[in-house]
Amino acid sequence: MAFLWEQLRGGLALIWHGNPYILSLTWATIRVALVSTSIALVIGLPIGLVIGLGRFRGRRALHILANASLALPPVVVGVVVLLLLLPQGLFGSLRIEFTLRGVYVVQAVLALPYVVALTPAAIQGLAPGLLAQARALGAGRRQLSLLALREARIGVLAAVIAAMGATISEVGAVIIVGGNFQGYDETLASALLEQFNYTANDPYETAIAIVLLAMILLLIGTLTVVQQRTGPINLRFRAA
Repeated sequence: MAFLWEQLRGGLALIWHGNPYILSLTWATIRVALVSTSIALVIGLPIGLVIGLGRFRGRRALHILANASLALPPVVVGVVVLLLLLPQGLFGSLRIEFTLRGVYVVQAVLALPYVVALTPAAIQGLAPGLLAQARALGAGRRQLSLLALREARIGVLAAVIAAMGATISEVGAVIIVGGNFQGYDETLASALLEQFNYTANDPYETAIAIVLLAMILLLIGTLTVVQQRTGPINLRFRAA
């Protein structure tokens, strides 16, 4: 117990005094979470809407593929993305391998399946006849999409929470694509692994773990509060 208290005291002291290394890791992790999740939303929401609202052949197979992508091993994704980003790879001209920008890319790829798979699931869980009623009232494609997102927002926000959680806590893909260079492209999770590998029982480990847990609780907690807010349905449309 004395050992645990000593570690906690050392870690909290580093946080309290604003250790530059801890602050840089925190800022890098926040940037990765926000940028990667935003990229996943920009790409994934339209795809999820197409799957959720579309009436085309192969829609069910596409949804099954989206669900299957949730089980992609992060390490495999990291290897594939790195091969694409290396100088000999398809996107080698970007020269972003072993940089924080490369981490943005691989984390966005890992976050994307959550958005693509969970968005149509949320839409399909809406009250029967709601979208049909909107179509009957003259809703166009854009209006229908906005209505679906609004009324399925609890499920869509669940997708955002899952995507952001993945970007905050992922380690393997970050190390493979980013290289995990200290003070350059580390995140809290990858730095924590490095600390345990090279400096066991160091206060930095405890400080990083505390900040990582606090960030998860703060960001995910905030999204959860937003998710729980509800509003009335207003079906008023003009013929498109």
